[in-house]
Amino acid sequence: MESHITEKCHGREDMQTILIIEDEVDIAELISFNLERHQFIPEMAHDGQAGVDAAFLIQPDLIILDLMLPKKDGFTVFKELINDERTRNIPVLILTAKAQTEDRIAGLEIGADDYLTKPFSPKELILRIKAILKRYTKATSSSIFECPPFKFNKSTLQLFADNELIDLTATEFKLMLYLCEHTNKPQDRNTLLKEVWGYHDAVNSRTLDTHMKRLRHKIGTHSNLIETVRGVGYLITTQ
Repeated sequence: MESHITEKCHGREDMQTILIIEDEVDIAELISFNLERHQFIPEMAHDGQAGVDAAFLIQPDLIILDLMLPKKDGFTVFKELINDERTRNIPVLILTAKAQTEDRIAGLEIGADDYLTKPFSPKELILRIKAILKRYTKATSSSIFECPPFKFNKSTLQLFADNELIDLTATEFKLMLYLCEHTNKPQDRNTLLKEVWGYHDAVNSRTLDTHMKRLRHKIGTHSNLIETVRGVGYLITTQ
């Protein structure tokens, strides 16, 4: 880990750092090799606790997180990351075994930005990483967006309602922002899945509903502004 950090400090500031939290060394090294080929700076940790420590220290641009890890499993690691202000806005791509469909869905429901099943194509992994980073760059391109009673700070991924901070995950922030950028226009489920998660497949439908339920709970008295459009999707109405 140390050598990569040193290189970044000596002229690689423009390159994005990806933290790989993966206990299978061969897989971690395969990912690392492909990241370097595409001008990313890879860092590796081989158990859950080391992954949390590395994330706090490095604060990478993206984290690739395996679910089956020693010391702390991937779900525990993810919860610690989103509960710490140093790492809560870092996008996370989860790796899961192909047969673990429930884990894959659960990972999306707790707020992960994407998932990839093992075995995977390195080319697909790189494309997904670039897509996630592009969405984050787009989301933070201009700093402040207002949609009364909501105010979004895209630089810090913070949402305020009536000037009070609402505690959202990065994915919840992106979902709420997208809806507010399209007020009074029903957004169908496929559009939301594509724009927020980058997916079309039906397995993600459940996580969309879960995120909407959490958003309504978190914005409290303003939850009535989020409407369910039966047979279509969701809608934010202006006051």
